[in-house]
Amino acid sequence: MIKRLLLASIALLIWTGIEAQIHEPVIWSIEKKQTGPQTIEVIFKAKIEAGYHLYGTEIPEDGPRATSVVFEKLEKAEKNGKLQVSPLSKPHKKYDSKFEMELVWFDNEAIFIQKINSPDPSKAVLEGYIEYMVCNDQVCLSPTQEHFSFGAIRQAAASSSLPKAEKASASSTGEESPALFSPLVLPAASEENGEADYWKPVIEELRNIDATDAPTTREGWALWLIFLAGLAGGFIALFTPCVWPIIPMTVSFFLKRSEDKKRGRRDAIFYGFSIIIIYLTLGILITLIFGASALNSLSTSAIFNLFFFALLVVFAVSFFGAFEITLPASWTTKIDSKAENTAGFLGILLMAFTLVLVSFSCTGPIIGTVLVEVAGSGSIIAPALAMLGFAVALSIPFTLFAIFPSWLKSLPKSGGWLNRVKVVLAFLELALALKFLSVADLAYGWRILDREVFVALWVVIFFLLGVYLLGKIRFPHDSERGHTSVGGVFLAIISFAFSVYLIPGLWGAPLKAVSAFAPPLYTQDFNLYNKELHPAFTDYDLGMAYAAKEGKPVVLDFTGYGCVNCREMESSVWLNDEVKELLTKDFVLISVYVDDKTALSEPYEVTENGKIRRIKTVGDKWSYLQRYKFGANAQPFYVMLDNSGKPINRPYAYDKDPANFIQWLKSKKSEN
Repeated sequence: MIKRLLLASIALLIWTGIEAQIHEPVIWSIEKKQTGPQTIEVIFKAKIEAGYHLYGTEIPEDGPRATSVVFEKLEKAEKNGKLQVSPLSKPHKKYDSKFEMELVWFDNEAIFIQKINSPDPSKAVLEGYIEYMVCNDQVCLSPTQEHFSFGAIRQAAASSSLPKAEKASASSTGEESPALFSPLVLPAASEENGEADYWKPVIEELRNIDATDAPTTREGWALWLIFLAGLAGGFIALFTPCVWPIIPMTVSFFLKRSEDKKRGRRDAIFYGFSIIIIYLTLGILITLIFGASALNSLSTSAIFNLFFFALLVVFAVSFFGAFEITLPASWTTKIDSKAENTAGFLGILLMAFTLVLVSFSCTGPIIGTVLVEVAGSGSIIAPALAMLGFAVALSIPFTLFAIFPSWLKSLPKSGGWLNRVKVVLAFLELALALKFLSVADLAYGWRILDREVFVALWVVIFFLLGVYLLGKIRFPHDSERGHTSVGGVFLAIISFAFSVYLIPGLWGAPLKAVSAFAPPLYTQDFNLYNKELHPAFTDYDLGMAYAAKEGKPVVLDFTGYGCVNCREMESSVWLNDEVKELLTKDFVLISVYVDDKTALSEPYEVTENGKIRRIKTVGDKWSYLQRYKFGANAQPFYVMLDNSGKPINRPYAYDKDPANFIQWLKSKKSEN
């Protein structure tokens, strides 16, 4: 396990080192096939790199770019219907919590077919491109085109030229296509007139910038966070009526059943390790049965989230004392009897398995919630790592008290406080259940749990939790309390304070602390919040000209309308007051959208890596700028430039920690 963690860390460092490079996770093979006397099929086969998704042909508005085919030339031929998905492909149709819509995507491989009618297939001329978009859990790549040509010899285009130099490349007809920019909009740069060439490539300069002071991304700690989440869940489970009373009983049993104290301690320690073995095995089995990608899809499934919402509500009602949830008594009886009749380590292992079954009613909802949360990480070892953390927390007291048996006398006795722990967990489960209901509500469009309704319910839940902690509410299994404990008062203060913190969210406050749980802000019917940060320019050349005039450095933001991680950066980082002040006062913020479909009045062609690409839309232009000048094609992607277009800091990618972004902004600001 340690080796795997080290390998994952090394892989992350390698990725951090190459994150500014061009990445092409899809390889296309395109062929034309005659299927009848007057019919043709153009077959598009995509090999997709592991971890990436290629989106389908039917995508809702405001979603990622759908896969589509554009025919620029059809001679002696005509399209027969829309682009179709081959039956050999295996599409996934799931609710995507990031895009907040149901999407169709492909993993590993996808095959599309476009049918063509032609009176003479041998003389048909087909030219065009397939446009597509891919994303993984961290970034989305710019919409990309793969060109094809059948039935005609395509003339080679001239070498790639920059629009600002106003050099036209050759089109497929042999005619010159005009430059992308009109000289009336922004004069061409030239060394003679002393103007900066904002499009000049700076890939080597970026590589030479020392990245040792680069901010550490939170994603680098993802595996440790998964382990810590499981560990926290295990420590919570310890203080439940299903586990706590078993600790002194089990340790005392091992110490007393053998005259040899060393052997008794050894057995108790092995009992603790047995708990780890059982939960770790369960985690591995979950991964083997479902797989990382299936778990990720399951965690975003509307039906699954609805089921888990209902399950958590049932457990919460049980914890409140309405009824008890237990596994069939025959299961625990059989395992317990086998443990008594089995000697050695196998018997101890069976005893540990009995604990797992007996404590299910308390531990089930806790470890279940942790597993659902980590499933969306996409890591193949996430379930096992979460189970390992959970089991380590459960096993620690059995091991420690076996080594130091005198500590058993200091353990708090079982009593009414254990039931109060269950009730507190019930309140927390109710609050968390609403998060899963929200996913299903957004998927089906019910609009029964808009953001203000969600926040209102959380306000009530945590207010009632505070009232309970003060002893003003009693449930069926609660014992009478003559006074409120000091600890209970402090916990009540925390619960009341959190409830008060949530109240401004009813009118649109960002509530950054719970933004990962609450529904998106656009579901809010009444919103008084108007502090969003907007870029000064959405045109690179105009923004650079303004920065040169004002003598300010630039933060260039490569983004996209369908880039969910870009929106997360804007909501989590750009709303920070210090970030907003730095970007507005010390920099010129330029945001360019690589998926902007606005058509250019004067398109042009370039040659990249031996491929001819047509720059026809505003998004094509900015996507080409990112590839040509910076050697990157993923979003979000932030570059800090001086007002002549040269980099003054390393690029910055997806990282939702405002402190890291502030550090990045300040690291070179003082030098300009």
